Amino acid sequence: MIETLGETTTLALIGLVGGILLGLSARLGRFCTLGAIEDAVYGHDATRLRMWGIAIGVAICGSFTLAAAGLLETERTIYLSFAFQPLASAVGGLMFGYGMALAGNCGYGALARLGGGDLRSFVIVLVMGLAAFATISGPLAYLRVAFFPQSQAFVTPGIAQGLAATLGLNVNSIGITIGLGVLAVTLSASAFRAERRAILWGTCVGLAVVSGWAGTQWVALNGFAPTVVESHTFAAPLGETMLYAMTASARSLSFGVGSVAGVLLGAFIGSLIKGHFRWEACEDPRELRRQIAGAAIMGVGAVLAMGCSIGQGLSAISVLAYSAPLVMAGIFAGAWIGLRQLITGFAHIA
Repeated sequence: MIETLGETTTLALIGLVGGILLGLSARLGRFCTLGAIEDAVYGHDATRLRMWGIAIGVAICGSFTLAAAGLLETERTIYLSFAFQPLASAVGGLMFGYGMALAGNCGYGALARLGGGDLRSFVIVLVMGLAAFATISGPLAYLRVAFFPQSQAFVTPGIAQGLAATLGLNVNSIGITIGLGVLAVTLSASAFRAERRAILWGTCVGLAVVSGWAGTQWVALNGFAPTVVESHTFAAPLGETMLYAMTASARSLSFGVGSVAGVLLGAFIGSLIKGHFRWEACEDPRELRRQIAGAAIMGVGAVLAMGCSIGQGLSAISVLAYSAPLVMAGIFAGAWIGLRQLITGFAHIA
């Protein structure tokens, strides 16, 4: 395949396949970060939160099974290649969660809505991608480097590696055990076990993340050019896709571009299947202003945290990066603050 299509096109196709699965999961399975938080906090319904548990458990088990089979070097992944920065993870997670609440969606959710015809989400996607790239290599990069300088990875770059060094056990066995534990806790509620549709789509999301690791690792091992071992995330790839759309003749395809296109395509197909596709636009300038501000905050926060709700909440946690639990706690807290502000105002936030 690589010889025929080339490495970049192969990577884009791998991202496209996983992205389509993620897009279908959003539209047909209602898999959504902010929706899960809203349901749990205000609707007292943990179904979509447990969908996340299924996705996380499947992703962890799948990733470390790949590693045990020699098909994934977890230490080569981007989340384990740099040192854990607690402050950047906490600040970035809080910013992302708060921005997500203001915008009404994360980057992945905005793509899924855009695939269903929501033009408001097109604005969120554009602004978030611009803000992310401004923080990676634009004017905001100077501040990012000054406040959060990056360094090399720890000797034990992830949770599984740290436990293995402490307990003298096999890294992959520890990872798979943790993944099975997450699944067991998630499925412990009898009411949720009856939600077969939720379990199915949560599993699909986890498998999409695993497919990203497996595919990019395969290209890294069999290709000639240096290849980053990565899986799905939706902050920097939004900016990459915008740049590719403007400079395709001078810029190569990438896994991230394929992933973004896949979510759009999967969401479009899912919306047609459900009969939900319809064009929507923003009629309230105040709502649009809030969404633009939220998208900008999300873009900056995702870069500081080295991932969005999907990047850290699924891809990073699937290889048990130290940053993932802290970032997700920050995202949850930031989203809670943002939702409380929208519902009751700052005066009522205790």
